[in-house]
Amino acid sequence: MAPGTPRFDAGRSCLDLLATAHPEERIGTAPELAAWVVGAGLVPQGTPLGHVDGCWVAGFLELRWHIGRLIRASRAPADSLDRINRTARAAAPPAVRAVAQQGGPLVRELAEVPTAAALLSLLARDAIDLLTDPLARAAVRECAGEGCPLLYLDTSRGRRRRWCSSEVCGNRERVARHRRRVALARS
Repeated sequence: MAPGTPRFDAGRSCLDLLATAHPEERIGTAPELAAWVVGAGLVPQGTPLGHVDGCWVAGFLELRWHIGRLIRASRAPADSLDRINRTARAAAPPAVRAVAQQGGPLVRELAEVPTAAALLSLLARDAIDLLTDPLARAAVRECAGEGCPLLYLDTSRGRRRRWCSSEVCGNRERVARHRRRVALARS
């Protein structure tokens, strides 16, 4: 993810991972993936991620594909379900600790350098939590914006949220609606 690229907050880490494929691939390289991992809050700011490589990218892309299949399917594809379950138990999620800053507040750090397996496990466990929680699962929505495939957790009052982003897809929809009204008025 290029510096300054806004990160879509879907309400769950596993849904945030799905959003990295739209509008174009945003975790296709090791630096993009490392930036996304920090930006998504999977690790604290300042965590060294110089060891992220192409194998990490391949693992995250594969997990993203399986999570997407499971969330969008009416019946869970067995191979994707098996992959998510194996990934969830492959490693413990990264352990965190509180560290006192000199004269400042406590900050969160990882107890050790994170591995790809640990971070993938964290995302797989989040997907399992989402998929097995009927209330959370029922709150997953797809953006109503034309051509926008993003999924998000609708936590709005009344569960009436329609777009992934009111500023992007919502604005496009409002502009298109206005143009249609103006065109009708002219004819």
